Amino acid sequence: MENPFLAPELRECIKKNDDKAIQAFCASLHPASVAGFLGALSVQEIWHVLTLLEPRMRAEIFGTLDQDIQVELAESLKRRELARIVTHMSADERVDLLKRLPEDKQETLMPVLAQAEREDIRRLFSYAEGTAGAVMTSDYAILSPDQSVQEALAKLRREAPDKETIYYSYVLDPDRRLIGFLSLKDLILSRPEKRIEDLMHRDLIYALVSDDQEDAARKIAKYDLIALPVVNGNNVLVGIITHDDAIDIINQENTEDMEKFMAIAGSHETGAYMRTSSWGHFKNRCIWLVVLSALGLVSGYIVQRFEGLLLQFAILATFMPMLADTGGNTGSQSATLVVRALAVREISPGDILRVLWKEFKVGLPMALLLAGLAFGRVVVFAGNSSKPEGYSLASIGLAVGVALGLQVLTSTLIGALLPLAAVKLNLDPAVVASPALTTIVDITGLFIYFTTASFLLGI
Repeated sequence: MENPFLAPELRECIKKNDDKAIQAFCASLHPASVAGFLGALSVQEIWHVLTLLEPRMRAEIFGTLDQDIQVELAESLKRRELARIVTHMSADERVDLLKRLPEDKQETLMPVLAQAEREDIRRLFSYAEGTAGAVMTSDYAILSPDQSVQEALAKLRREAPDKETIYYSYVLDPDRRLIGFLSLKDLILSRPEKRIEDLMHRDLIYALVSDDQEDAARKIAKYDLIALPVVNGNNVLVGIITHDDAIDIINQENTEDMEKFMAIAGSHETGAYMRTSSWGHFKNRCIWLVVLSALGLVSGYIVQRFEGLLLQFAILATFMPMLADTGGNTGSQSATLVVRALAVREISPGDILRVLWKEFKVGLPMALLLAGLAFGRVVVFAGNSSKPEGYSLASIGLAVGVALGLQVLTSTLIGALLPLAAVKLNLDPAVVASPALTTIVDITGLFIYFTTASFLLGI
């Protein structure tokens, strides 16, 4: 997030060429905090600050800048200047940056990188978006089962500056197959002569490169891991996903679910609101609105079909907003809970009967409660409303109450059924649940309302 309050001071230091003050400022804060302050400066000013820093700190700060600033800055740099930054970035951040750069910029940059880095980038590039392979890093610590604790600690000491994390070390056999892991705590607390194979944990929790990135992130959360190893089909270790990347993944998935739940299309990137143009927001929002507006014509047709009933019982029209709002609210509550339960793998489409029975047990008392309130509302507060001769407020109140109760019950069940059916049909439950729910509940609610009133009032 940009912090404009320190920008004038930073600009003043840049104008005065007070390099020591700038260096001291950057060294005194976390790289992410420095990036937040730099975000309020121009690209040229940001680059001036970064050139004053040692390469590793420069790369760390660059990697935490907003994505748009990273891209703009990268496109403005000469390829060797950019290569020096990319070389010191973590493997996953490096790949994320290159994916956002134009192809011509990628092609000019790759030849000036070291061969090992080029091969690592190409390998990480090869995994499909949204998979564990696409978000993993290749900077991890490995040990051999025949090493001693003393040898392992010496190895980690040498390699620590170039690794994403050393809190977990992964034990591989000669074919690089994952056979165990050790935490740094395990090593520190063990006797120096102990062998790794005697200490390592063999109860491995891992992800496959083809697994969904959200599934991998939720494993990290579920088992409280610092990092999760990623293996290929032959159980060969190819990377790890760290806890900070898992947080980013879950935030991205939550953003996507929230926007889909509100019928918003687009890329669903976290923090993309201000970066997206007004025209882009228009395109993302209008599609579902047009579709649902067209479906809303069915509601108008139902009202038209029962026009005679409304002319005879004008009082019924006064309760239509309450019917629509109550049905929409109860359906949304049910849909939200079911979508969330599906997202965290608490339920699956196979649990449809259990879920519907549970929602029925919840919806029935709510239906009875709201039906009673609606009946009381008609009897107590509708005394001055016009009604045909031969009909009492109690009979009209009964019709409104029963219709509202049925609407609540059916809306609750529809709200639970839609996301489950969407998953069964390989559709996104968040997309189907909310946008379609409101329209379907309106249509079914009006039909229930008028048919119930017609039946109970003998029309």
